[in-house]
Amino acid sequence: MTASLALLTDFYELTMAYGYWESGKESDEAAFHLFFRENPFDGGFAIAAGLQAVIEYLDALRFTEDDLQFLSGLFPAPFIDHLRDFRFTCDVDAVPEGTVVFPHEPLLRVTGPISQAQIIESALLNAINFQTLIATKASRVVLAAKGEPVIDFGLRRAQGVDGALSATRAAFIGGVSTTSNVLAGARFGIPLKGTHAHSWVMSFPSELEAFDAYARAMPDNALLLVDTYNTLDGVKNAIEVGRRLRAKGHDLLGIRLDSGDLAYLSIEARKLLDAAGFHKTVIAASNELDEYLITSLKDQGAMINVWGVGTRLITAFDQPALGGVYKLSAIRKAGGAWEHKVKLSEQSIKISNPGVLNVRRFEENGRVLGDMIWDEAGAAPTNVIVDPFDLTRRKSFGEHATATDLLVPVYRRGVRVYDSPALPEIAARATDQLKKFHSGLKRFMNPHRFPVGLEQQLFDLKTRLLLAARGVKA
Repeated sequence: MTASLALLTDFYELTMAYGYWESGKESDEAAFHLFFRENPFDGGFAIAAGLQAVIEYLDALRFTEDDLQFLSGLFPAPFIDHLRDFRFTCDVDAVPEGTVVFPHEPLLRVTGPISQAQIIESALLNAINFQTLIATKASRVVLAAKGEPVIDFGLRRAQGVDGALSATRAAFIGGVSTTSNVLAGARFGIPLKGTHAHSWVMSFPSELEAFDAYARAMPDNALLLVDTYNTLDGVKNAIEVGRRLRAKGHDLLGIRLDSGDLAYLSIEARKLLDAAGFHKTVIAASNELDEYLITSLKDQGAMINVWGVGTRLITAFDQPALGGVYKLSAIRKAGGAWEHKVKLSEQSIKISNPGVLNVRRFEENGRVLGDMIWDEAGAAPTNVIVDPFDLTRRKSFGEHATATDLLVPVYRRGVRVYDSPALPEIAARATDQLKKFHSGLKRFMNPHRFPVGLEQQLFDLKTRLLLAARGVKA
């Protein structure tokens, strides 16, 4: 069991929890939803990830004596005693990791005592926001590679130890096939890949001697970095070592390019390798790659077979945060009827949706048609969705469409009821799901807008609540 991370929270979560306790509202039940408002990277989708980190956090959630000692100077002793007896008793429903998701759809829902649901907010956002961001970035990189393997090379540029581990895990969910991160490989069972550094070559009298020594040490994993001095001369030296490997019953696995004009150098390297009979020797490339550069290199006819992607993947270089939020949408006295809540804003995108929400996905003939956000606390849902930002945009799903609710039970009254799938199964889910969506959704520039809307009755309810909150008579 993971050590408790009860203090992994923003201070205002604890001040609110104290306020609920002091006001006698602690046993009031609330419904909170975790969602994001815009697709990351100006893309057409996101890949949900981070649920396993949430589970590990909630499974171990207790305030230790050290935690309570730290908090004792900040809160009265009776509240500290109350926290000593803290046990998580909420229900949690979540979208399984590897699911394709969209803005305003709840990725996770917490229902239960309001102070408990409040305390866990920051940790849940930390886990889901980051891993969903990285899984989505990885998926885009893998789409650009068009079936060629992508290696995670990001450890040394990652945002700290936990950032390196959780990002590598999320990248694997997004479709990255291997990693250079040995600890992530050991912890998550992700296959390892790697070569040698320039320092290896520089430590020998000549490049040829360096390659030869590496090939002797790793005869079945001879992937040689060829750009320490002169790239094409390095390719020729690799070919010479490849011949020596073949004489001993092995072969030259590949070469790696890490600088210069990758398109030109890969084309010329391929010519040299093929002329020497090394048709199966792969050409790997690294050096600040992302989905845009990979696409450009392919457009230029680059002869690259394997893509080593580091900084721009592991740090989500072009968007440092997902921007997910966690909002209250309903409240009730224990066992009573839900009272719907809505948050107003001068920005329409920040107006929240009321209710105890789920997402229903409609499919027909193996293709996803659209998603409906609906209220489990309301009437039976229709098959009509309304664009929350344009009431004239509506879509109806026919009787032949199949419907699946995306949120599944994870905890009931604080007891885990969900068996986490293995990581390869999660990654396969992401790959399989993306195949069901229109190709326009996966464009990097001006992607197709996927239809997500509020169920018609929920849209009408939200409209009434907004008008009432603003003092407008319907």
